[in-house]
Amino acid sequence: MAEPRVAPMPVRNVPGGGSPSAAVMGTYARQNLVFARGQGAWLYTEADDAYLDFASGVAVNALGHAHPRLIAALTEQAGKLWHTSNLYRVAGQEALAERLVEVTFADKVFFCNSGAEACEGAIKTARRYHYVNGAPERWRVITFEGAFHGRTLATIAAGGNPKYLEGFGEPAGGFDQVPFGDIEAVHSMICPETAAIMIEPVQGEGGVRVAADEFLRDVRTMCDEHGLLLIMDEVQCGVGRTGKLFAHEWSGVTPDIMAIAKGIGGGFPVGAFLATEEAAKGMTPGTHGSTFGGNPLATAVGAAVLDAVLEPGFLDTVTLRANRLAQGLAQLKDEFPDIVVDVRGKGLLAGIKVAPPVGDVVKAVIAEKLLAVGAGENVMRVLPPLNVSDAEIGEGLARMRRAFQRLSNKS
Repeated sequence: MAEPRVAPMPVRNVPGGGSPSAAVMGTYARQNLVFARGQGAWLYTEADDAYLDFASGVAVNALGHAHPRLIAALTEQAGKLWHTSNLYRVAGQEALAERLVEVTFADKVFFCNSGAEACEGAIKTARRYHYVNGAPERWRVITFEGAFHGRTLATIAAGGNPKYLEGFGEPAGGFDQVPFGDIEAVHSMICPETAAIMIEPVQGEGGVRVAADEFLRDVRTMCDEHGLLLIMDEVQCGVGRTGKLFAHEWSGVTPDIMAIAKGIGGGFPVGAFLATEEAAKGMTPGTHGSTFGGNPLATAVGAAVLDAVLEPGFLDTVTLRANRLAQGLAQLKDEFPDIVVDVRGKGLLAGIKVAPPVGDVVKAVIAEKLLAVGAGENVMRVLPPLNVSDAEIGEGLARMRRAFQRLSNKS
């Protein structure tokens, strides 16, 4: 019998080669870098070139790369049980939820897989709260210009960025945007249909803009006066990134609902939204769900991250490293006024507003084998792992200095 004719396999680029694979959907403007391994604050290419990682997977790798505690937690759990679904109780999920309740304002936790899912869940929780209170007309959410809450249809509508909304049809309804930090604008936007106010204590994607403590306190007061729920989006600024476990703690303000992700998994996909007993009362069986959310692997890693960040002295060290970084960035601003316009941020969520196009600045620091991330308002984000050493902060600043010097000479 004749052998079946098989079409020849198409020639593909070897992973890690000189060109990106055409098989991957082109939704990212990727740097032409492929990393093979990581250790602490360092990433290594297949050619063993070392890059100092001050991007941390966009504030994800809270404990750097290949942290032994996270490896141990994941591998131990992987040898036992990966997934059973939320049709059954998950012991690790219950343990991590109880731990989060113990150290935050919250009484209830729902686990998901990403920041966008966490924000979606937070929005649903706020709307459902008013529905069960007999006010289904209260479903609108006040959000802020420059916000970033994710890439789903609802969260791009909440963020309101035109470039993320373009081409996806009519934006999801129910979101009213006001200028960031403008309390009068917030007050004027409240109407009988308003359900909640949603805010990032520090806008990451929006340009590392920090909400003033007084502003957050005023927003909390306004929520109380009008019967609104306050949602904090701490996907990027939470889990120790600012030197507190969560950024809202600096202001003394307590939210009703909070979305978290990124750092809580230390690189493993983990998200969650947390709420008070009152705010969560509408989230009854059947109102929300997730196939993978809170599975044994995710919650084992999340618990290990939380244990590490809450060790005595850890957050104090984050603050010390953040002060060292802020001082160094201030010096760079003085040295290169033609490059650095402003330095901003909170803790190890730092931003450098630059004069040249931020993409050029990011490429310049990558040429010095330092990784950083662009953001809105022509800002470059600097996001070292929380356990970065003082020497690594110094090395990162030195590499930025060389990059800025080269850019300054060109101008």
